[in-house]
Amino acid sequence: MHIAILSDIHDNLWNLAGAISCVQGADALLCCGDLCSPFVIDELAKFPREVHIVFGNNDADLYRITSKASRLAHVQVHGELFQAVFDEKRFAMNHFDYLAKPMSKSGDYDVVCFGHNHEFEISREAGCLRINPGPIMGAKFSSGKWENVAPTFVVYDTTADAPEAFVIDPSTKLVRPANEDISRGRQQSAGQ
Repeated sequence: MHIAILSDIHDNLWNLAGAISCVQGADALLCCGDLCSPFVIDELAKFPREVHIVFGNNDADLYRITSKASRLAHVQVHGELFQAVFDEKRFAMNHFDYLAKPMSKSGDYDVVCFGHNHEFEISREAGCLRINPGPIMGAKFSSGKWENVAPTFVVYDTTADAPEAFVIDPSTKLVRPANEDISRGRQQSAGQ
């Protein structure tokens, strides 16, 4: 199976449209939160198979996001935690890195997906793959100031146990596999 994973959209429909277009062949889509506005559901719903969403800290209109999703059979909102098995891999998804990282050490999951800090990360620890697909919005705030970063997302191949990172070009909105700098610089194993 191929599982598309994205996070931290923050209403950036333009970058999201590029990602959704690229992952049409995936078997499921996981969204790690921070859609922000209910209209983001319309773009996520263009993915033709199951869509699973958890809330982030910037999802202010929870009622309308949930209400809009409830009208779409293939879009599911799970609150703050999603757990499932895909192709015999135990998945968990939560928005917050500081909650997801301890979950990855619990031994309960094979794959834990998260967002929140807008920092792309693919790492392994204690037999668990951790995936922060980075921000679709294309910005982070770690220094307290807006910093432009590459809009990114991940497609995870459960059979090969292989995540692949993708970058959305901010000017053209074209999607390409992540270059060596992103893959090498931000993929890590615990203890390295």
